[in-house]
Amino acid sequence: MASAAARHDERWVDEAPGDAEVVRRVLAGERELFEVLMRRYDQRLYRVIHAVLRDQADVKDAMQQAWLQAWRKLRQLADPAAFAGWASRIAANEALGRVRGRVALEPWPEDDMAPRAQRDPESDAAARELVRLVEAAAERLPAAQRAAFLLRDVEGLSPDEAAALLGVAPDVLKVRLHRARVSLRAEVGRAVDVAPEAYRFLADRCDPMVAWVMARVLTGPGPE
Repeated sequence: MASAAARHDERWVDEAPGDAEVVRRVLAGERELFEVLMRRYDQRLYRVIHAVLRDQADVKDAMQQAWLQAWRKLRQLADPAAFAGWASRIAANEALGRVRGRVALEPWPEDDMAPRAQRDPESDAAARELVRLVEAAAERLPAAQRAAFLLRDVEGLSPDEAAALLGVAPDVLKVRLHRARVSLRAEVGRAVDVAPEAYRFLADRCDPMVAWVMARVLTGPGPE
Protein backbone atom coordinates (compact mmCIF):
# COMPACT_ATOMS: atom_id res chain seq x y z
CA MET A 1 0.00 0.00 0.00
CA ALA A 2 1.35 3.44 -0.93
CA SER A 3 2.10 5.72 1.96
CA ALA A 4 -0.26 8.66 2.39
CA ALA A 5 2.52 10.45 4.27
CA ALA A 6 4.36 10.77 0.97
CA ARG A 7 1.23 11.85 -0.90
CA HIS A 8 -1.68 13.25 1.09
CA ASP A 9 -4.82 11.59 -0.31
CA GLU A 10 -8.07 11.66 1.67
CA ARG A 11 -9.58 8.94 -0.50
CA TRP A 12 -6.83 6.57 0.66
CA VAL A 13 -8.22 6.92 4.17
CA ASP A 14 -11.90 7.05 3.24
CA GLU A 15 -11.69 3.82 1.25
CA ALA A 16 -9.84 1.91 3.99
CA PRO A 17 -11.74 -0.53 6.25
CA GLY A 18 -13.36 0.57 9.52
CA ASP A 19 -11.34 1.13 12.67
CA ALA A 20 -11.93 -2.35 14.10
CA GLU A 21 -10.65 -4.05 10.95
CA VAL A 22 -7.70 -1.70 10.65
CA VAL A 23 -6.69 -2.34 14.26
CA ARG A 24 -7.01 -6.09 13.75
CA ARG A 25 -4.81 -6.01 10.67
CA VAL A 26 -2.23 -3.74 12.31
CA LEU A 27 -1.94 -6.15 15.22
CA ALA A 28 -1.65 -9.01 12.74
CA GLY A 29 1.44 -7.42 11.25
CA GLU A 30 0.30 -4.80 8.72
CA ARG A 31 2.01 -1.96 10.55
CA GLU A 32 1.67 0.45 7.62
CA LEU A 33 -2.09 0.56 8.21
CA PHE A 34 -1.55 2.42 11.49
CA GLU A 35 -1.22 5.45 9.22
CA VAL A 36 -4.93 5.13 8.38
CA LEU A 37 -5.79 5.64 12.04
CA MET A 38 -3.47 8.62 12.26
CA ARG A 39 -4.98 10.24 9.18
CA ARG A 40 -8.49 9.72 10.48
CA TYR A 41 -7.91 11.13 13.92
CA ASP A 42 -4.93 13.50 13.75
CA GLN A 43 -7.22 16.52 13.70
CA ARG A 44 -9.27 15.20 16.61
CA LEU A 45 -6.17 14.56 18.72
CA TYR A 46 -4.84 17.99 17.79
CA ARG A 47 -8.00 19.67 19.05
CA VAL A 48 -8.12 17.56 22.20
CA ILE A 49 -4.53 18.44 23.04
CA HIS A 50 -4.90 22.09 22.08
CA ALA A 51 -7.89 22.29 24.39
CA VAL A 52 -5.39 21.83 27.22
CA LEU A 53 -2.13 23.25 25.85
CA ARG A 54 -1.74 26.67 24.24
CA ASP A 55 1.81 26.48 22.94
CA GLN A 56 1.90 24.99 19.45
CA ALA A 57 5.31 23.36 19.73
CA ASP A 58 4.23 21.70 22.97
CA VAL A 59 1.06 20.56 21.17
CA LYS A 60 3.21 19.03 18.43
CA ASP A 61 5.38 17.15 20.92
CA ALA A 62 2.33 15.95 22.86
CA MET A 63 0.73 14.68 19.66
CA GLN A 64 3.82 12.74 18.69
CA GLN A 65 4.03 11.12 22.09
CA ALA A 66 0.29 10.40 22.21
CA TRP A 67 0.43 8.60 18.86
CA LEU A 68 3.47 6.61 19.94
CA GLN A 69 1.65 5.61 23.12
CA ALA A 70 -1.38 4.57 21.08
CA TRP A 71 0.88 2.40 18.93
CA ARG A 72 2.72 0.82 21.83
CA LYS A 73 -0.46 0.14 23.83
CA LEU A 74 -2.61 -0.98 20.91
CA ARG A 75 -2.94 -4.55 22.20
CA GLN A 76 -4.46 -3.13 25.38
CA LEU A 77 -7.43 -1.71 23.45
CA ALA A 78 -10.37 -3.88 24.55
CA ASP A 79 -12.76 -2.80 21.78
CA PRO A 80 -11.02 -2.00 18.46
CA ALA A 81 -14.15 -0.21 17.25
CA ALA A 82 -13.67 2.29 20.09
CA PHE A 83 -10.23 3.39 18.89
CA ALA A 84 -11.18 7.07 18.48
CA GLY A 85 -12.28 7.57 22.06
CA TRP A 86 -9.41 5.48 23.41
CA ALA A 87 -6.80 7.48 21.47
CA SER A 88 -8.47 10.73 22.55
CA ARG A 89 -8.10 9.73 26.20
CA ILE A 90 -4.42 8.99 25.65
CA ALA A 91 -4.02 12.42 24.05
CA ALA A 92 -5.88 14.20 26.85
CA ASN A 93 -3.80 12.46 29.51
CA GLU A 94 -0.60 13.37 27.67
CA ALA A 95 -1.66 17.02 27.49
CA LEU A 96 -2.89 17.22 31.08
CA GLY A 97 0.39 15.72 32.26
CA ARG A 98 2.28 18.55 30.60
CA VAL A 99 0.27 21.26 32.31
CA ARG A 100 2.03 20.49 35.57
CA GLY A 101 5.12 22.69 35.30
CA ARG A 102 6.26 21.81 31.78
CA VAL A 103 8.32 24.63 30.25
CA ALA A 104 6.77 25.91 27.01
CA LEU A 105 8.71 25.48 23.77
CA GLU A 106 8.98 27.92 20.87
CA PRO A 107 5.56 28.34 19.19
CA TRP A 108 4.83 27.31 15.62
CA PRO A 109 3.77 30.01 13.13
CA GLU A 110 0.04 30.66 13.29
CA ASP A 111 -0.35 30.79 9.51
CA ASP A 112 -0.99 27.02 9.43
CA MET A 113 -4.25 27.47 11.30
CA ALA A 114 -6.31 28.54 8.28
CA PRO A 115 -9.33 26.47 7.21
CA ARG A 116 -9.50 24.44 4.00
CA ALA A 117 -10.06 26.27 0.74
CA GLN A 118 -13.67 27.15 -0.05
CA ARG A 119 -15.67 28.18 -3.12
CA ASP A 120 -13.73 31.22 -4.38
CA PRO A 121 -10.91 33.53 -3.23
CA GLU A 122 -13.19 36.26 -1.87
CA SER A 123 -15.45 33.96 0.14
CA ASP A 124 -12.40 31.98 1.24
CA ALA A 125 -10.69 35.13 2.53
CA ALA A 126 -13.83 36.17 4.40
CA ALA A 127 -14.21 32.72 5.95
CA ARG A 128 -10.56 32.67 6.99
CA GLU A 129 -10.93 36.03 8.68
CA LEU A 130 -14.00 34.88 10.63
CA VAL A 131 -12.21 31.74 11.74
CA ARG A 132 -9.18 33.76 12.84
CA LEU A 133 -11.44 36.06 14.85
CA VAL A 134 -12.99 33.09 16.63
CA GLU A 135 -9.61 31.45 17.27
CA ALA A 136 -8.13 34.67 18.63
CA ALA A 137 -11.12 35.24 20.90
CA ALA A 138 -11.04 31.63 22.11
CA GLU A 139 -7.34 31.95 23.00
CA ARG A 140 -8.25 34.81 25.35
CA LEU A 141 -10.74 32.71 27.30
CA PRO A 142 -9.78 31.26 30.68
CA ALA A 143 -8.18 27.86 30.12
CA ALA A 144 -11.11 25.84 31.50
CA GLN A 145 -13.64 27.67 29.33
CA ARG A 146 -11.45 27.40 26.23
CA ALA A 147 -11.09 23.66 26.73
CA ALA A 148 -14.86 23.23 27.02
CA PHE A 149 -15.41 25.31 23.89
CA LEU A 150 -12.82 23.46 21.81
CA LEU A 151 -14.02 20.00 22.72
CA ARG A 152 -17.75 20.69 22.47
CA ASP A 153 -18.27 23.39 19.83
CA VAL A 154 -15.15 22.91 17.70
CA GLU A 155 -14.51 19.17 17.86
CA GLY A 156 -18.17 18.29 18.46
CA LEU A 157 -17.71 15.80 21.29
CA SER A 158 -20.71 14.89 23.41
CA PRO A 159 -20.98 16.44 26.89
CA ASP A 160 -20.06 13.13 28.51
CA GLU A 161 -17.08 12.58 26.20
CA ALA A 162 -15.71 16.07 26.72
CA ALA A 163 -16.23 15.95 30.49
CA ALA A 164 -14.50 12.58 30.72
CA LEU A 165 -11.48 13.78 28.75
CA LEU A 166 -11.08 16.81 31.01
CA GLY A 167 -11.77 14.87 34.20
CA VAL A 168 -14.74 16.99 35.31
CA ALA A 169 -18.44 16.38 35.88
CA PRO A 170 -20.78 17.06 32.92
CA ASP A 171 -22.52 19.81 34.89
CA VAL A 172 -19.19 21.56 35.46
CA LEU A 173 -18.42 21.32 31.76
CA LYS A 174 -21.86 22.73 30.93
CA VAL A 175 -21.25 25.81 33.07
CA ARG A 176 -17.81 26.39 31.55
CA LEU A 177 -19.17 26.03 28.03
CA HIS A 178 -22.02 28.44 28.71
CA ARG A 179 -19.61 31.07 30.02
CA ALA A 180 -17.33 30.54 27.02
CA ARG A 181 -20.21 30.97 24.58
CA VAL A 182 -21.43 34.12 26.30
CA SER A 183 -17.94 35.65 26.23
CA LEU A 184 -17.34 34.71 22.60
CA ARG A 185 -20.68 36.01 21.38
CA ALA A 186 -20.05 39.27 23.21
CA GLU A 187 -16.71 39.60 21.42
CA VAL A 188 -17.29 38.16 17.94
CA GLY A 189 -21.09 37.90 17.64
CA ARG A 190 -22.39 35.38 15.13
CA ALA A 191 -18.87 34.65 13.88
CA VAL A 192 -18.75 32.07 16.65
CA ASP A 193 -20.99 29.94 14.43
CA VAL A 194 -17.92 29.04 12.33
CA ALA A 195 -16.38 27.30 15.34
CA PRO A 196 -16.31 23.83 13.67
CA GLU A 197 -13.91 25.25 11.06
CA ALA A 198 -11.45 26.49 13.67
CA TYR A 199 -8.18 24.89 14.72
CA ARG A 200 -7.62 22.85 11.57
CA PHE A 201 -4.66 20.50 11.51
CA LEU A 202 -3.85 20.80 7.82
CA ALA A 203 -1.70 18.66 5.55
CA ASP A 204 1.45 20.76 5.91
CA ARG A 205 1.41 19.90 9.62
CA CYS A 206 -0.19 16.49 9.40
CA ASP A 207 2.19 15.00 6.83
CA PRO A 208 5.43 15.59 8.83
CA MET A 209 3.70 14.36 12.00
CA VAL A 210 2.55 11.15 10.32
CA ALA A 211 5.96 10.60 8.74
CA TRP A 212 7.75 11.04 12.09
CA VAL A 213 5.50 8.60 13.93
CA MET A 214 5.29 6.04 11.12
CA ALA A 215 9.08 5.89 10.85
CA ARG A 216 9.10 4.63 14.43
CA VAL A 217 6.08 2.37 13.96
CA LEU A 218 7.64 0.64 10.97
CA THR A 219 11.13 0.19 12.41
CA GLY A 220 10.66 0.01 16.17
CA PRO A 221 9.22 -2.54 18.60
CA GLY A 222 5.65 -3.69 18.11
CA PRO A 223 2.68 -3.05 20.43
CA GLU A 224 3.03 -4.39 23.96
